[in-house]
Amino acid sequence: MAQDPEVKEKPPMYTYVGNWVMPRARWDDLEKQRASTDKILDKALSGGTLVGYGDDTTVIHTEDGSTHDNWWSSMSMAGLMKVLEDLRAAGNVTAPILANATKHWDAVYVSHYYNWHSGSRRGAYTHFSSYKLKADAPDDAVDTLSKSFVVPLMERLLADGTLVEYEVDEESIHTHAPGTFYLAYICASADGLDKVNAALGAALKASPFAGPAFGSMVDFSGHRDELDRTDAVYK
Repeated sequence: MAQDPEVKEKPPMYTYVGNWVMPRARWDDLEKQRASTDKILDKALSGGTLVGYGDDTTVIHTEDGSTHDNWWSSMSMAGLMKVLEDLRAAGNVTAPILANATKHWDAVYVSHYYNWHSGSRRGAYTHFSSYKLKADAPDDAVDTLSKSFVVPLMERLLADGTLVEYEVDEESIHTHAPGTFYLAYICASADGLDKVNAALGAALKASPFAGPAFGSMVDFSGHRDELDRTDAVYK
C-alpha cells in the first residue's frame, strides 16, 4: 500500500465569511443580489487578489444559525480587506435586501492546511465542523491532527474527485474563545457526503490509534456540524 506523502504546513490562506439570517420570503431576492456581488468577486479572482469565493445556503437549519453566507479567500488579510472595501464602495454591503436580515455576523479564518480543484461549481455541498480542543491539548494539536490524519484523508478524497476543496481553519480574528478549530470540505455532489463518511470509517479502522489520538486532544461536547448548498469558484 502506497504511503501518503509528508504533509507540510502551507502559507496562510485567509477567508472572510459574512453570515446572514434572512426571512424565507426574501430568499429569492437575496439570490438576485448575489449576482452583483459575484461580479466584483470574479474581478478580484481574475486579478489575483482572491484565490476563491462563493456563497452558501443552509440545508440543516438551527434556531440560532444563519440561513445564508457569502465568503472569499485570499493569501493575505490585505486582500480580504481590499475586496470588502470594493464591495462597500459599490454599495453591495448596504443593498436594500440586506436590511431585511434579522441577524448578521462576520468571521475571518486562517488556514495552513488546504487544497482545491480549480474551476466553478454550482449546487455542491459543504460540510463544516467545529471542534473544541481540551484545555490540556498541546500547542501544536491542530498541526498534529492535520498532518497525521485529516490532510492525508482529505487529499485522497480530493484526488479521486469526491472533494472540490478542503481546509482546516482557525479564527484569525478571535470572536470566540481560542481553542476551536474547523474542518470544512466541499463535495462535488451529495454522493460525496456518503463517500467521505465511508472513507473516514475505513481510515479509522486502518489507523486504530487515530481515534484515540483525536479523542485525547478534542472535547467532543463542543463539536457541531453544518451542511450547506454551495456555489463556489476557485482559481
